[in-house]
Amino acid sequence: MNLNQYIEELKTLVNVDCGTRTLDGVATVAGIMQSLWQAEGWHTERVDLGDKVGPGLFVSNKPQAEQFDVLLVGHLDTVFAPGTVAERPMSEDENRLYGPGVSDMKSGLLNILWAMRGLNQADKERLAIAVAMNPDEETGSVWSHEWIGSLAKRSRCVLVCEAARADGSLVKARKGMAGYHLAFTGVAAHAGNEPEKGRSAINALAHSILAINALADTARGTTLNVGVIQGGSAANVVADSAGAELDVRFWENDEYDRVHHALSSLCEKGFLDGVTTTLTRVNHKPAMAASEETQRLMQHVEAAGKEEGIAISWQAVGGGSDANHTAALGIPTLDGLGPIGAGFHSPAEWLDKASIEPRIRLLKRVISML
Repeated sequence: MNLNQYIEELKTLVNVDCGTRTLDGVATVAGIMQSLWQAEGWHTERVDLGDKVGPGLFVSNKPQAEQFDVLLVGHLDTVFAPGTVAERPMSEDENRLYGPGVSDMKSGLLNILWAMRGLNQADKERLAIAVAMNPDEETGSVWSHEWIGSLAKRSRCVLVCEAARADGSLVKARKGMAGYHLAFTGVAAHAGNEPEKGRSAINALAHSILAINALADTARGTTLNVGVIQGGSAANVVADSAGAELDVRFWENDEYDRVHHALSSLCEKGFLDGVTTTLTRVNHKPAMAASEETQRLMQHVEAAGKEEGIAISWQAVGGGSDANHTAALGIPTLDGLGPIGAGFHSPAEWLDKASIEPRIRLLKRVISML
């Protein structure tokens, strides 16, 4: 492969501010990818997922196929705010590439394209291949998971091309995740003259954090994290409003059911007399577990690795991806088929140059052996 060409193509993707809520930036990345695929002669379609998010992009060699042999999945969005690219555009040193989304997951999108560029004509004619690129993975795929799910149900297996782990491992399982907003509504009062007439939303919020933390089960890997709080208007006012954002992670879907029911019950009861609590779930991804069919797919990837001289290892990881949704539908799903990277969601995000070409070969081999 021509690594310089790959890096130049990657630069056009990384050097676009495309956080999930930067709709124009996500659309720009979709347009770049669409042009690259069209140049290879593949069918492409922009997918309208509503006015809250950018477009999805569907690519296929046989778009009308009743069943796809494989669905390849990636996402167009990042977590970074507008202005990030101006502060730190894509850069490189001898061994690594750096930049917002360089490994999560612009390189994964590009690896899919390059693997299909290298697929021989006989395999292209024999196999029905679909590619789905969604615009909102970083915020839970709220608007796109039904679209991706509909494609997964038409597919024999799903390969998500998020980055491989820093040690080269692919991903066999992911924690499930859910996000909630809590809104507390109390009664305002003067904190000096009539504090007894107030009902503090902030005090209720404080009580809630202790109760929420108590729902965690470390032994089973169930964690709850109140990561954002806000409330009140002035130090001399009993606060009549406050809010919190909660992140829940779990290995077992029945653990999520336990936590969800407990949260709902706690919030319905309330945490302080005179303060009401409203709980809103804003996203949810079920846990991705390795079924028997997925284990057979793992063996298939290991065989492809042996053919290419690439050692295959596996990890179960705490972060969620679109693999969570497709695995929950019962479709054999694996993740981490992109090149090696780390530092996701941070200024230190990096991509290992030496892993790009081997991981393209691996993905191409996995698909050609289907």
